[in-house]
Amino acid sequence: MSAAAVKPSPEGVPGAVSDPGALSAEEIVFAGAGGTAINGYLVRPTAPGGLPGIVVIHEAGGLGEHIRDVSNRLAALGHVALAVDMYTREGGPPPMDDVQALMARLFSMSDANALGDLEGAADHLRARDDATGRVGCIGFCMGGRYTLLLACASDRLNAAVDCWGGFIDRASPDAVSTPERPTPPLELAGSLSCPLLAAVGAEDQNPSPELGAELRERASASGEPVRVDVYEGAGHAFFADYRPSYRPGPAALLWQRVVPFLGEHLASP
Repeated sequence: MSAAAVKPSPEGVPGAVSDPGALSAEEIVFAGAGGTAINGYLVRPTAPGGLPGIVVIHEAGGLGEHIRDVSNRLAALGHVALAVDMYTREGGPPPMDDVQALMARLFSMSDANALGDLEGAADHLRARDDATGRVGCIGFCMGGRYTLLLACASDRLNAAVDCWGGFIDRASPDAVSTPERPTPPLELAGSLSCPLLAAVGAEDQNPSPELGAELRERASASGEPVRVDVYEGAGHAFFADYRPSYRPGPAALLWQRVVPFLGEHLASP
């Protein structure tokens, strides 16, 4: 483990961190599937006391500055946030300027390993001395898909936030199922194990609003609370403030919904 610097958030983003000194961060390694060492960025408030944990799962670009900042914002709300480097096993993120290589990397990654690594992250948070025992998860794009997978195929979470998780209904553009991705998370939605909040852009096609409605219907069969919101005037990745897809209004509305959702479901009983 090594200390990490907490940087101020970009100006004007939802939940912006204005006092980095109120947070403490470190680069950590935890045990994932099969005991494999997985990298992560862990951040929490410097004030003492027990806190709920939250697993943060990055988008296709990897564990970059944006996801670290989102983790900082979640920590500032009173969480121990652990952003997982889902590319640890691959040695780093794929080249973002090569779409074919990017897609090939994503579709070749094993859901079984990803699930085990995320369970390891949740277990790490729950085992900490400062833990309350409550753990949530939030993920964006590919991270949204993994959030849904974790919430439906595992019992580790008390709350899940799926932000425009793509390919929840199929393994790839060409196949519903592959050896690496044998069961689409949508097919597991009836086994949802915790409350779910999902966000879909009205202008997005992966997932589309229609797929969001199907997710709502299937997940509701679990008996868990399910909310799937469609954000008008927004497409894919509308919360990513470093990308042209960023939409300040919908991003602020999403944050206004995420904060009380986590507050309700991660509060100590």
